[in-house]
Amino acid sequence: MNPMVFAILLSSLGLGTALTFASSHWLLAWMGLEINTLAILPLMTQHHHPRAIEATTKYFLTQATAAAMILFASTTNAWMSGEWDIHQLSHPVAAAVALMALALKIGLAPVHFWMPEVIQGLDLTTGLLLSTWQKLAPFALVVQVAPFAHPAMLTTLGVLSTLIGGWGGLNQVQLRKVLAYSSIAHLGWMVLVLQFAPSLTLLALVVYILMTASAFLTFNVVQSTSVSVLATAWAKAPALVALTSLVLLSLGGLPPLTGFMPKWLILQELTKQGIPLVATLAALTALLSLYFYLRLCYAMSLTTSPNTTLATAPWRVCTLRPSLPLSATSVAALALLPVTPAFATFFGL
Repeated sequence: MNPMVFAILLSSLGLGTALTFASSHWLLAWMGLEINTLAILPLMTQHHHPRAIEATTKYFLTQATAAAMILFASTTNAWMSGEWDIHQLSHPVAAAVALMALALKIGLAPVHFWMPEVIQGLDLTTGLLLSTWQKLAPFALVVQVAPFAHPAMLTTLGVLSTLIGGWGGLNQVQLRKVLAYSSIAHLGWMVLVLQFAPSLTLLALVVYILMTASAFLTFNVVQSTSVSVLATAWAKAPALVALTSLVLLSLGGLPPLTGFMPKWLILQELTKQGIPLVATLAALTALLSLYFYLRLCYAMSLTTSPNTTLATAPWRVCTLRPSLPLSATSVAALALLPVTPAFATFFGL
């Protein structure tokens, strides 16, 4: 892709997200979401592969449907209350439709079906953008809409997402689908606590982005897209594979790694609010996610490829990829648990 076109598309992604962040009017927020969607479509189709075209078409149709639902909800609310302000979403039907539209935007269960298929059809770099940056603008609207939604609806969305995110990843052999179901499960944890502690939801989102970025960048460096290929990654980058095992365990929420921090705080908050049954269900579904992360760790660390090669060992070949983003996200995904009190103070927990 032409560097100038690439820079314009990335600038448009930033513009759309910033516009949604800064707007208090439904039409401006909708415009920001549409700019985001239109900017990422050329990035998704840059490889001109049939699977990429199919994934882009699915993504466009899904996002267009969600955008139409957002317009319908905001128009209904304006008709009933005379307000276009996001913080004046007073009509319950409009609030429910808007929340479901935003759930479709970010891939929450039970409207998650598009997400694994779309990410599977993309390369790892674009999949990283779709799993992290593209969730920021819709999630900002989810945080603002949540106070007007029915608490039972938020809890149902959260529990379903954690359950389906854990259950759906069990039998997957494609790494991008595993990360897609991981995204669904993590979003479920964020939505569960959203009605009680929005700042804790933002902390969980930040930690999730750091861990997912580290996983995607690692798989990109070792050029692995499936579990069978991942089993040969030790020959390409032995130290990196050892760190990757820890990053995957951090995604599963295993102490003493960074991923344990948001799960620990969310379970504590749910217990404080007097809903230990929901906290128990969330903890049990986390075990499902941890199982398929352990499968990946087993494939990387304890299995060897049956094929041998007479060529130069891949780990002796120098890579030209920038290593700073991978290094920074890997350290953040592994070592931030000791600074939990600082995060709690910063986010006002």
